[in-house]
Amino acid sequence: MKLLKKLQEMVKSDNVQVLFFDESRFGTHSKLGHGWFERGVRTPVNIKLGFQNFYVYSAISSTSGYNFSLLLPEVNSNNMNVYLERLAKSLRGKKVILVLDGAAWHKSNELKVPPNIELLHLPPYSPELNPVERLWQFIKSKTLRNKFYNSIEDLEAAVCKFIRGITYGDIISNCACNYL
Repeated sequence: MKLLKKLQEMVKSDNVQVLFFDESRFGTHSKLGHGWFERGVRTPVNIKLGFQNFYVYSAISSTSGYNFSLLLPEVNSNNMNVYLERLAKSLRGKKVILVLDGAAWHKSNELKVPPNIELLHLPPYSPELNPVERLWQFIKSKTLRNKFYNSIEDLEAAVCKFIRGITYGDIISNCACNYL
């Protein structure tokens, strides 16, 4: 509750936007889900075993629907710096509180946080406080479950297309929280 009160005070006093941030791995290894099929017929879903993957870094506002995402090859301080720099540019100087978990690359001494972004770390082991976790479930259910991609490039294209098509309503209905 201390985090919530601090966040509410910061938003009211500084007129800043709150963005929730996280990253997630997407790979070519097929994910099977439930479906309706004719009795006695095997499921006609192709699968692929593989270990190629990439990460999607995303920040969303659960109140306005704003989202900013980048595909990057791995999670580390260097890629986090790339994300923060591009996020800062996209915000055009607006002040933002970026709420994120305590991953090592989120707290690294090598991190270069732009002046218009303030990091606010969630308590350990509390993914339920971050609405981006629900965004990953939504994206993966639509792009990975029972899908087959011939290459990592095909998967990247499908994920990018889906993220570009996400609407304010999608974010609010799938990721919204009533914290603020």
